[in-house]
Amino acid sequence: KLPLTVEDILNFGEGNRELFIKSSTYSIIPITVTETGLTISWIFSSDPKSVSFSVVYQESEEAPLDQCKVLIPMTRCNSHKETIRGQVKVRNSGIYMLIFDNTFSRFISKRVFYHLTVERPVIYDGSDFP
Repeated sequence: KLPLTVEDILNFGEGNRELFIKSSTYSIIPITVTETGLTISWIFSSDPKSVSFSVVYQESEEAPLDQCKVLIPMTRCNSHKETIRGQVKVRNSGIYMLIFDNTFSRFISKRVFYHLTVERPVIYDGSDFP
């Protein structure tokens, strides 16, 4: 478990990161967000087979897990056949957890190649209006 901040993701660069997920386990990428209105986007693929993916929101590290909000329910993805893309809009500050789940696989470990981006909203202030 490696908490990322928005600044970490902004400094990600173009390359993919790699996660190794052993069989019967899962891996979490927690992203700590302090400002609202951002959009967190992800792209990932897996090898050799599919993984399940979910996004969960936790208000703070102290918040009990049963009070976490599931933003994207656990879904099995054919990420070994196609690149999976998605995004979530940050409505509240807190921890947004990207969960890569391989608990259904009893013998096969997976590699997940992922890339994250964060976009700040463009706020039009009218300054270019003549």
